[in-house]
Amino acid sequence: MAIQSSGTRQRLSRTERREQLLDAARTAFVHTGYHATAMDDIAERAGVSKPVLYQHFPSKLDLYLGLLDQQAHTLVDLIEQALQSTEDNEQRIAATVDAYFEFVDTPDGAYRLVFESDLVAEADVKRRVEAVTDACAGAVAEVIQEDTGLDADQAFLLGVCLAGMAQACAARWVALGRTVPRQRAADLVRALGWGGLESFPLTRPED
Repeated sequence: MAIQSSGTRQRLSRTERREQLLDAARTAFVHTGYHATAMDDIAERAGVSKPVLYQHFPSKLDLYLGLLDQQAHTLVDLIEQALQSTEDNEQRIAATVDAYFEFVDTPDGAYRLVFESDLVAEADVKRRVEAVTDACAGAVAEVIQEDTGLDADQAFLLGVCLAGMAQACAARWVALGRTVPRQRAADLVRALGWGGLESFPLTRPED
């Protein structure tokens, strides 16, 4: 009597299938760019048919935007957690800089979708990239405003400066081949950022 395999392929939930497709798309978009990536390539990487892919993402742009939203959410979460991790402002800067380095220091290079997108001429992509940049700067600015008494506009400019410096340096660190140890690179950025911010007097009462 032939022995039949009792194993059956488990059907993925809609959420699980969506994550699978995003994982496949991430690899394709990061390595070949948006324009050079075809939906056929993504479906093949995911091991699904094109109709299945289109059930979840009606177009390649929808798929790209879904992936961009995923990465943006990851970055904003990292920044907010860093800012909430301590009330010591020098340590806050260190934690925030570390968050940017953590975000870029991944094998898949997915940070490029947020920091180095080749589709920024597309209005929806541009809005999302600007939104995540502003969200990170705004989170930093909120802490600055609370602690220094500066008005919202001034605090936001400082938030843009600090977040932009950390973002640019972290991305460049990867591009240069990580020749400086990650912690040392983050410490350099933290020292520069704190050197500027500490010139603004603390106005909130310290415990």
